[in-house]
Amino acid sequence: MSLAVTLSRAQEGVAAPQVVVEVHLSGGLPSTSIVGLPEAAVREARDRVRVAIQNTAFEYPNRRVTVNLAPAELPKDGGRFDLAIALGILAAGSQVPRERLDDCEFLGELALSGELRAVPGILPALIRARRSGRRIVVPRANAAEAALIGEGDVLLADSLAEVCAWLSGQADLAGPESADFYSMPSCGPDMLDIRGQLQARRALEIAAAGGHHLLLIGPPGTGKTMLAERLPGILPPMTESEALESCAIRSLSGEDIDPRCWRRRPFRAPHHTASGVALVGGGSSPRPGEISLAHNGVLFLDELPEFSRHVLEVLREPLESGRIVISRAARQSTFPAEFQLVAAMNPCPCGYAGDPLHECRCTPDQVQRYRGRISGPLLDRIDLCVEVPRVPIADLAAARGPHDDDSATVRQRVIAAREKALLRAGQANAELSVVNLERDCALPHAEREWLQTSLDKLGASARAYHRILRVARTIADLEGGTGCVEQGHLAEALHYRRF
Repeated sequence: MSLAVTLSRAQEGVAAPQVVVEVHLSGGLPSTSIVGLPEAAVREARDRVRVAIQNTAFEYPNRRVTVNLAPAELPKDGGRFDLAIALGILAAGSQVPRERLDDCEFLGELALSGELRAVPGILPALIRARRSGRRIVVPRANAAEAALIGEGDVLLADSLAEVCAWLSGQADLAGPESADFYSMPSCGPDMLDIRGQLQARRALEIAAAGGHHLLLIGPPGTGKTMLAERLPGILPPMTESEALESCAIRSLSGEDIDPRCWRRRPFRAPHHTASGVALVGGGSSPRPGEISLAHNGVLFLDELPEFSRHVLEVLREPLESGRIVISRAARQSTFPAEFQLVAAMNPCPCGYAGDPLHECRCTPDQVQRYRGRISGPLLDRIDLCVEVPRVPIADLAAARGPHDDDSATVRQRVIAAREKALLRAGQANAELSVVNLERDCALPHAEREWLQTSLDKLGASARAYHRILRVARTIADLEGGTGCVEQGHLAEALHYRRF
């Protein structure tokens, strides 16, 4: 039989759709053609594959070779299909057996010597192959990412010759090494480093417990960046599926993955000169941006008003939907973007408005224009806004107080509060739908009347009303007690809003 079929995976966002590689040998003048919407790198595979097969002591068919990559409407790019194409040609010519081709997938770029080179962005393909119940053969150079999947599902090879020997039953392929350090969390900055700032520490704990977005406002040098950097350390640990999804996005962006801290929540802090494409992703072949690289973690925007107004406005939809859809003429890619936004800003252009030790040199118009760079709809999506005042030098030098808990202690309280929310609604409080919000935050008549009167005086929107209820629900979970949302919880949640 002169027809053989192998399986591989394309790269399309985090989807990694399956590609069926069909190889047919027929009579006619010797030639090789690849069809199925291949990009330039895939079309060039015919030369790489031919020389690699010849240098591996196999015979390249002296016939007409037709390679079809299905589905035909899916664009294919890169050298990831080289190994699957080579094995299909060898199997169609009966030079290797076909028995193991049906339940296995193959990814790898071939060197002219037959060696296998690493494939960028391979982790999404590994995850999808495991979910489909098939093993996948990848280059040994991708062992670090393959180790995150576990033993048994991934096989490593150094060359085309090794894979052919395995298909023929003459040798075995080893899987990636699995060691305990692959699941060890990485230590980050500790909350003990922060002195004073009790209100900001409290807001940080509420944000972590409920998954709420946070804005820190204060003069330069008051600890806004220190607070933001310690948020990942008090968040609940990621599940294996969340960690793999976050690592898959990093793999697509070409970043190295350290197996020792692969379960640590990401923390991304782009500079305020970043463009909209850098923030949300894009390009002719769409790649993830900073909001996707912060998936399941924290996106920190320091000097928020210094970001371009257009760049900030592109955050509005991902903040609500938790994903970003990038459309281009040839393709469309969807990347997850469920992140916690932590932003920091000065109260005015010079940074010293309200500072008792420095005189503010800004006019009221300058302050208004500065704060006006952040649109109302974006501010409306931020649940917690906290003032971060200057800490007296005496407090910095003083011994730690009873409220200066370390990150491990705060994290235990956060985990306990988050577990209450998950048991009650199956999601964090910041993600509660309106229906679940009415059920889980039902207020007695007196509390409802008090909240309505307060919000009417402040001119709050419907979104602000729902966000205050979500924050109050989180505060109630942290407080324990009866578990009901009380007026004190509502008052604290209202205190964190800016209208």
